[in-house]
Amino acid sequence: MLSILLPTDFSKNSINAITYALEFFKYQKVKFYLMNAYRNEFYDHDDLVSREVFDDVLNKVRKESQNNLENLLHQIKQIAPNPRFSFQIISAYNTLVEEANTIADEQKIDMIVMGTKGKSNERNIVFGSHTFQVLKYVQCPVLVIPSNYTNTQPKHILFPTNYLIPYKRRELKLLSVLAKSYRSIIDVLYISTSNKLSIRQEDNQKFIKETLADNQVNFYIKSSKNIAKAITSYIKEKDIDILTMVNTQHSFLEDMLFPSTIDKVSLGLEIPLLAMQNTSRNSS
Repeated sequence: MLSILLPTDFSKNSINAITYALEFFKYQKVKFYLMNAYRNEFYDHDDLVSREVFDDVLNKVRKESQNNLENLLHQIKQIAPNPRFSFQIISAYNTLVEEANTIADEQKIDMIVMGTKGKSNERNIVFGSHTFQVLKYVQCPVLVIPSNYTNTQPKHILFPTNYLIPYKRRELKLLSVLAKSYRSIIDVLYISTSNKLSIRQEDNQKFIKETLADNQVNFYIKSSKNIAKAITSYIKEKDIDILTMVNTQHSFLEDMLFPSTIDKVSLGLEIPLLAMQNTSRNSS
């Protein structure tokens, strides 16, 4: 059984991501955790004008959070009455990142699914601040769904890599299972100015081949100095449905996501991003 965390702020984008997840995982046995972390919403609340009303406003926000989650769960069970699915709702006086990390560890979460932006994010940035924080600080694979994206049957998955890091078998197996559900082709793309692999890179490539042995996998080399540009052009040329990247130190994804500010993100992503965190977890 997969354990999937669905954070929500009840915005249109987060509901779209949840709807996507329900369809995308329909062939899997899944326990979904619907989570709303409301600490920031509480502190930003218009009624919080003094310390005297602290408890009243907190109770109000807590009740709203719980009610909204219960209503959302009721809607979900109507639109996706899948016998393979079970659900748990979590309303938390916490920040999104702290609560997501806690749940990821305690419930052995396999993946977090969320939208690119929440209700308060600008239109001109690729990832909203909440999504950005989860990608950067939560040690768990994250599937990020762009606004209004609805294609839940990926036929072609792109996995760019520099082969410099040893991958986690658990995360590659997750990719294998998801790709197998849709008979997706996985293109493993090495972007470099050199065609030659070191012994370390050859061993890491071999590990990918072995772990994705149940899938149709192609291995390609593309000569380029500009990683983001090479990935973007490949996505368009090959009509890619999902971009899978490993998010770790010195990875392609880190270079693109974490320059100095979010707005410098050079990848105008219009397809889902599966970010595999490649960090130690209690359940690894």
